[in-house]
Amino acid sequence: MESAIPLIIFAVLLVAIALSAIRIVPQARAYNIERFGRYIRTFDPGLNFIIPGVDRVNTKFDLREQVFTSRPQPVITEDNLVVNIDTVLYYQITHPKAAAYEVANYIQAIDQLTVTTLRNVIGSMDLEKTLTSREEINTRLRGVLDETTGKWGIRINRVEIKAIDPPPTIKEAMEKQMRADRDKRAAILHAEGERQSRILKAEGARQQAILEAQGDQQAAILRADGEAKAIERVFQAVHANNADAKLLAYKYLETLPSLAEGDGNTFWVIPGELTEAVKNVSHAFAGEAARSAPSTTKRQGEAEPSEGPTQITGPDPAQASASAQAAADAAQAAERAVADARDDVRRAGARMGSTPEPRDSD
Repeated sequence: MESAIPLIIFAVLLVAIALSAIRIVPQARAYNIERFGRYIRTFDPGLNFIIPGVDRVNTKFDLREQVFTSRPQPVITEDNLVVNIDTVLYYQITHPKAAAYEVANYIQAIDQLTVTTLRNVIGSMDLEKTLTSREEINTRLRGVLDETTGKWGIRINRVEIKAIDPPPTIKEAMEKQMRADRDKRAAILHAEGERQSRILKAEGARQQAILEAQGDQQAAILRADGEAKAIERVFQAVHANNADAKLLAYKYLETLPSLAEGDGNTFWVIPGELTEAVKNVSHAFAGEAARSAPSTTKRQGEAEPSEGPTQITGPDPAQASASAQAAADAAQAAERAVADARDDVRRAGARMGSTPEPRDSD
């Protein structure tokens, strides 16, 4: 049993040495191996072996894409305003050997490089352009960082500006400017709406006026056609019945009061045809009286009086009295017709609120 103890110890030592020579690298990891302090190789993911006591693992790297957030950095713009800018970087280690031996601390190096590059880029822009040109700033930062970190075995995949914080006074001024711009746009939109509303109302009123005018025109044409046809029928009826001067004069006197009708008639002139019409009526009545009286002239075919002194006989007193009475009645009828016509004219004026004095025209 005592001789077996050294063998057991030797076997345990061999197992320990074998285990210490095995290195299992996880997926997306990389190990840098040094032999007596010198870089030998980089272990890929999987089962790897080293020489115990001679080789050792120097650095372990995660090959997945990683995120680095920098602290807010004060940056001066072209118009001498200080703004605080936060950036976010997405990077990935592509060469573990360069990342371990080309730079002492690649995280610190990336941070400082980001700050200096950001100050150079923002220093050539004013505040307004800085706030509206984030994509341009990201592109320029990524180009400079990727070019510099390439020799460090690091690839910059993406650079994003997380926040740009201007001074509080600048924020207040910007808020006032934005509020004024919104009020201006609201006033412009309101004015445009009012303008469109007025235009539409004017077009509607214009179309309404046009339609009403067209309707009035058609109505006036129809009324004129009706009146023309009525006048034509009256004219044809008068000529067909062969009306004499007495009837026409009477109708004229009967129609005369209608001349005073209307809202715009405030002053009338009785035409001279009224006197002529009265004369026609008077002559008509006088003619009737003359025809009813016996004639004192010698009728044709009567025998000549016998020779001897001619005896002149005067008119019959009874017949002369009847003729004079008929003429007087005709004159009185004419005067009454004129008086009635004038009374009708006065009444028509009274209905319209004024009583103009009719007068005869020359």
